Amino acid sequence: MTTYEAVIGMEVHIELQTETKMFCGCSADAFSAAPNTNVCPVCLGLPGALPVINRRAVAFTIMTGQALNCTIHPHNVFARKNYFYPDLPKGYQISQYELPLCTAGKLEINVDGQRKTIGITRVHLEEDTGKLTHVDGGSLVDLNRAGVPLMEIVSEADIRSADEAYAYVSQLRQIVRYLGVSSGDMEKGAMRCEVNLSLKPVDSDVWGTKVEVKNLNSFRTVRNAIAYEIERQTAVLEAGGQVEQVTMGWDENRGRTVVQRSKEDAHDYRYFPEPDLPPLHLDEAWIAELAASLPELPAAKVERYTVEWALPPQDAAVLAENRDRAEYFEAVVAAGAGKISPRTVGNWMTGEIFRLLNESGLDVTAINITPQNFVRLMEMVEKGDINRLAGKDVLAEMWRTGADPDAIVEAKGLRQINDLSALDELVTRVLAENPDAVSAFKGGKEKIVGFLVGQVMRASRGKANPKIAEQRLRQKMSE
Repeated sequence: MTTYEAVIGMEVHIELQTETKMFCGCSADAFSAAPNTNVCPVCLGLPGALPVINRRAVAFTIMTGQALNCTIHPHNVFARKNYFYPDLPKGYQISQYELPLCTAGKLEINVDGQRKTIGITRVHLEEDTGKLTHVDGGSLVDLNRAGVPLMEIVSEADIRSADEAYAYVSQLRQIVRYLGVSSGDMEKGAMRCEVNLSLKPVDSDVWGTKVEVKNLNSFRTVRNAIAYEIERQTAVLEAGGQVEQVTMGWDENRGRTVVQRSKEDAHDYRYFPEPDLPPLHLDEAWIAELAASLPELPAAKVERYTVEWALPPQDAAVLAENRDRAEYFEAVVAAGAGKISPRTVGNWMTGEIFRLLNESGLDVTAINITPQNFVRLMEMVEKGDINRLAGKDVLAEMWRTGADPDAIVEAKGLRQINDLSALDELVTRVLAENPDAVSAFKGGKEKIVGFLVGQVMRASRGKANPKIAEQRLRQKMSE
């Protein structure tokens, strides 16, 4: 039996977060307005209307290309891509073909600890289409989305599995969110994926017939559609059949791909330069300025957190997952420089802060704990002013009120008992009340110390320093 390997390339369409559409002044917000209200003669494709290029959309596309290690082309051209569809009012889409903005990039992914580089063929700019809503008896057309700036990222056919595809699109979304160029919200259609997949025998360099699966709108769907299509094509080939070049869709209810139409080739779109737009000539200094404005990207942050700050790789990845989270973490690290280690900050962030975020359903931008107050709390725990359990209680109160940790500790009487005379009094009482435990310890049962420490903590209402309490317990039982 022949063993087959998947050969996968991806086209990812990403709506850009500009205020206005790609070629007109209409609002690019396609969701909050009533249907067909954010429209004008340009995005409706009315005769005589002339497009004007959105500078910010061009900048966002260049920045994305730079983040993906692409070559940026100062001279490029917009083209007409001709096809007919109900939500494409002009009968063509303004896109880029022969001379795109960005080419020849790469993106490194990590799957189960294995790194792999995926080539980026091109990153180009175009306009989005409208949106169809299918109802009984027909379909409704909303053109609010028509003309919204749309960036297309085309990969090389370097992806070999559903898991690699999942990692690739996840990292793309993380990057565009870091750059602030798109929400990447797949549920709202701000990011849509198309998969081109064929199979080849593992011992051959000859690729099979390519099948396209369009409009995959979640990471889970990308993974499931690829896994299903690999199984489907394998079954066809093993039965002696031939895979047909078609465009497929994903049926979520049935968990399978379904044929939509025969696949078009590039010549079917009859590309030609857009006559209403001049060639785009970009200032090299502006391109350099955009490159200098790029933030540190998540992969670089993860490396810095692990190498410079000694964070475990998994914690580093979670903290760098989104830009707001990383910025808050780094602000706390900066506030605690020389007092609290980055690793300690990371432990509190991934433990208690993430727990509070999950319980509240909020994101990190809603945190009302200043970095300075957060550092002060960790200092109090590190110095033994309060124990860690009390520290968690104080943090929860800070989360609710934003109050100063010292004020909370004093108001609740949580300051830890470190005074030896006071601790000795508690230890003596606990030992007198638990003679059997003392006998067990003297008989070699070390674990009983934990029980006795708990009794001291209970007697002190959680205020005793547990480390000192354990030391005094052991010393008095050994006397």
